[in-house]
Amino acid sequence: MFKSVLVANRGEIARRIFATARRLGLETVAVYSEADAEAAHVADADRAVLIGPAAARESYLVPEKIIAAARATGAEAIHPGYGFLSENADFAEAVTAAGLVWIGPPGAAIRAMGLKDAAKSLMQKAGVPVTPGYLGEDQAEATLARAAARIGFPVLIKAVAGGGGKGMRRVDEAAGFDAALAAARREAKAAFGDDRVLLETYVTRPRHIEVQVFGDRHGNVVHLYERDCSLQRRHQKVIEEAPAPGMDAATRKAVTEAAVKAAKAVNYVGAGTVEFIADASQGLRPDRIWFMEMNTRLQVEHPVTEMVTGLDLVEWQLRVAAGEPLPLPQQEIGLTGHAVEARLYAESPASGFLPSTGVLEHFQLPATVRADAGVTEGGEVTPFYDPMIAKLISHAETREAALAELAAACDDVEVWPVKTNAGFLARCLEAPAFIAGDLDTGFIERNLAELAQPPEPSPAALSAAAQAARAVDETGEIPPSPWRDLAGFRLNAPPETAVRLFLAGKPVIAHATETAVPRSVLLTDEDEIVVFEAGEAFVFAVHPRVDADEGAAGDGSVRSPMPGKVTGLSVKAGDRVTKGAPLLTLEAMKMEHALTAPFDGAVEAVSIRLGDQVSEGAVLVKLTADAHDKP
Repeated sequence: MFKSVLVANRGEIARRIFATARRLGLETVAVYSEADAEAAHVADADRAVLIGPAAARESYLVPEKIIAAARATGAEAIHPGYGFLSENADFAEAVTAAGLVWIGPPGAAIRAMGLKDAAKSLMQKAGVPVTPGYLGEDQAEATLARAAARIGFPVLIKAVAGGGGKGMRRVDEAAGFDAALAAARREAKAAFGDDRVLLETYVTRPRHIEVQVFGDRHGNVVHLYERDCSLQRRHQKVIEEAPAPGMDAATRKAVTEAAVKAAKAVNYVGAGTVEFIADASQGLRPDRIWFMEMNTRLQVEHPVTEMVTGLDLVEWQLRVAAGEPLPLPQQEIGLTGHAVEARLYAESPASGFLPSTGVLEHFQLPATVRADAGVTEGGEVTPFYDPMIAKLISHAETREAALAELAAACDDVEVWPVKTNAGFLARCLEAPAFIAGDLDTGFIERNLAELAQPPEPSPAALSAAAQAARAVDETGEIPPSPWRDLAGFRLNAPPETAVRLFLAGKPVIAHATETAVPRSVLLTDEDEIVVFEAGEAFVFAVHPRVDADEGAAGDGSVRSPMPGKVTGLSVKAGDRVTKGAPLLTLEAMKMEHALTAPFDGAVEAVSIRLGDQVSEGAVLVKLTADAHDKP
């Protein structure tokens, strides 16, 4: 075994790898960008090397800087984590050419599986079933449009070099194909440096089933059973679980054997995931599951496999990279209980899942489940990288128990002032249809209105806010307010004080009842009372707040809802627009977000250019409403 390992990554996965490396007695080396100088993964490592500016293309995506850092620190091996350079065959070969140990599959295997069209052709030859579609070299728009029409709508556009949902678009009719193709290509080019795409028939009730495989240099390949990753939003996985609900023995045998066959076809070494799409319209069946792609790296969701097998997949990676045979043969790999993982993102579901950035002044994760976090309290979530800040993983004897345990854990997440999707995750996990196993990749979109909308604070939360307001008033930390002069007594009843507070600008009467179930409360420097409940952070004010930007939407100013880069611009001054028409596209945290016209009118001014980096709240476009649309 080598004695030191450099992790060419950041955040949660870097910390995860360091944890196993430390347990095995290995020296750890981190790399970091200027934006990550105070990041948790840097503090976790024995040594750390600055590799460039915040932009990933100038730091984490530069192979020469990673290899130079390894040489400078004497690191003997490089683990790529996931994302960034993890599936870059040239980087894998450069690492080995530099005399270092590459903790991953050989470059030839990455290359064979990295291009989705070539991989599908290879799988067809190996006897692995694949989804029907277009894998041609001709990338002309007209050719792709004709292929889509031939396949039949809906179709799925996918980046040839893609993964993680980037460069992927569903198209339901021919009229929307050109715009979807352009957006997929832009996103693919930005994420992978390659804008080629393939087309697939879109299965109307698809389940995302994947199989964890492992190979060694001695010709052994095993599977570690399947995972279900069907709960997705915009093709990004949200909740993953193992084993897949509704998976019978015959279907498991078919899909795991196909996965092992796929790995052997490319002489695979290390950890990999073979992804399949299943038609769930009649339940999981062996003849209705097709190969989609292979991810030649460790997956974000690998912890659920660790929980049900009792194995440390990172340790397996390290041992295989050191030349050891697989630690266990297939017949000794067991499957126990059920595990579920939820991805905690820094985003606001109530605001269209816009990314949320800033300093984590308060950051507490529950101790009741496994929590793999990429950040710590006091750290900062920046706009430069993926918005996932942690993963919560439960394990129980049954699926129902694991879901309940994880839902309760999501309820207990406390983060401020950065917004998260914790409450949204809890509502997904508690959805009756999901609990019943009635799921597919469209589940979240179909139920988005109820899942994304936070509930009203409970009487207990209101009571906690009222008690905090009374306590603060007594200490003088918040000046007395005439709105809260409603204190009184009640005869023959528990003591209670009514307090008038403001929630989202609206007045509420909160009762400080001593018998109420306690809730976690935070007092902010802005004289606000934050009550944590059901994964949400309810913010109460003791005074009515006048927003300086009130009416901004009505005056035609289209502002940036987040820090980001302008990657698409559809209008210019003088153009006519209709309500809902695309104005521009912002990219933040590696995802694109379209901004549209709020009403019919004319473009008065455009204050940005393509490629500009903009701050949150900046005026991007000024519109003049038509007379019938003016307030």
